[in-house]
Amino acid sequence: MASVGYEFLRDSLELHAFGPSRPARIGPVTRLQVAGNTLAVPRHVAPEDDSPLAHVLFALKHEGTNLQILAEAMPRIPAEAMLAELNRAPNGGYIRMACFLWEEFTGQELSPIPQIGGATHLLFAPERYITGSSVRNAKWRVGFNGIGSMKYCPTVERTPATVAAIESGILDRTKKFIDSLGAEMMDRALSWAYLHETDSSFAIEKEAPSEDKARQFVELLKQAHEPRELSEDYLVELQNVTITNPFDKAASFRYEQNWLSGPGRGAPSVTYLPPPHELARELMTELMALAGSAPKVIDPVVAASIISFGFVFIHPFMDGNGRLSRFLFHYALCQSGMLEKGLVLPVSIVMKRHEADYLTALRAFSRPARAKWDVRWIEEDQFDFTFRGSDAMYRYWDATPCVEFGYRMAEEALEIELRQETLYLAAYDRITRAVNDKYDVRGSDLSALVRSCLENGNKLSNNRRKQYGTRVRLEVFDLIEREAEAAQAANMDDALPEEDGEVDNPPDTARP
Repeated sequence: MASVGYEFLRDSLELHAFGPSRPARIGPVTRLQVAGNTLAVPRHVAPEDDSPLAHVLFALKHEGTNLQILAEAMPRIPAEAMLAELNRAPNGGYIRMACFLWEEFTGQELSPIPQIGGATHLLFAPERYITGSSVRNAKWRVGFNGIGSMKYCPTVERTPATVAAIESGILDRTKKFIDSLGAEMMDRALSWAYLHETDSSFAIEKEAPSEDKARQFVELLKQAHEPRELSEDYLVELQNVTITNPFDKAASFRYEQNWLSGPGRGAPSVTYLPPPHELARELMTELMALAGSAPKVIDPVVAASIISFGFVFIHPFMDGNGRLSRFLFHYALCQSGMLEKGLVLPVSIVMKRHEADYLTALRAFSRPARAKWDVRWIEEDQFDFTFRGSDAMYRYWDATPCVEFGYRMAEEALEIELRQETLYLAAYDRITRAVNDKYDVRGSDLSALVRSCLENGNKLSNNRRKQYGTRVRLEVFDLIEREAEAAQAANMDDALPEEDGEVDNPPDTARP
């Protein structure tokens, strides 16, 4: 089937842009319809000729707004062709959009132009995309409503998954859950969340932080609540906290090419190349501006996902980008103003559990980006890199898979991690209180036995019973198991322990 629209532009103009997620092709249909991963187009709807402008107008009308392809295609269209179509239909919404984009991507001005009329035409259809605030261009009566700017603009489609996620109100539900806890329980649950978020963020990087490094990273996470704008100096300060090797501590954004490596040797071992350092520094300026505005303008989890993944794709430092990207997820959520009382959603814990899905979301961008580089291995860790792509691929990327993943992580962070840890702490308190009411047991022994019971299906193994049998009565083992079963059966959300119920040796919330 012959391709039309964006796919036609890629093929006929030999563009470097990634292929559209659903290429349009002429098919034996009577109306536009999705057929698998293809948009089937009736012949009578397809462009009448093979001029690039005809396919641009078709794509804008039927396929949405793909700035990555348009950034390369528009400069290839002569000004005369643009003016001819504009004079034919000066009030047409799609030709006005095309003219606006032509001027943006060429840096030139179309002139002379006829009198322009018609209502303001939004660049991104709100029914198709998650959009930002609209900035109206008076000349073309076009509203730029993308997420970011014309220099850096990720897109997020309104898929069933993204729509359902936004409507779920995850941050409101998180706030209500935390508000339902007593002050003591809230502090203990958040202490656990901060510490395990730290451990998991390092674990994703295949590292185990020292106690001092973990403490520093916990303090770093708490900084996400501070109303401090991102800047190069601030990010350098944060990067220095996340890095254990003093030789890898940055003084600024990188001034050399970075790359990620996998197993093997030679060029195939290079799995991703971020933008060249000059472009990376420009894109970081845009990303930092986006981080300062987007969390208050669009859905905060959408903003957090874009900022976190966008940072990792730019890779502004030689090391520490992964941990900083996960900090920025928290930063965006906190800057939205919807998380209070030091609340943190432990998304890194969930990311570690779903590491394969995390890599899949990253590779949706990194793999096609890697294909745009020629890599020549010189020796050991020395390579020669030649970029064969276009800057547009780093400026305009489809963030939909990243947003869908980010929402899944936020949902599990609340519904599984925070809720289950709170239930665990409540059960721990209930069992400890019941034992202390009847028996005198050493605090450290009781703590170890309660942990073991709760983490092993509410049963104490024979080995545990033998280990503690010389100093703990048999009745205590049985009571711990009965109370654990009772705690599991109870609705712990409605039966949390009283705040004034004190126990000996309160639990170390940094449990395995």
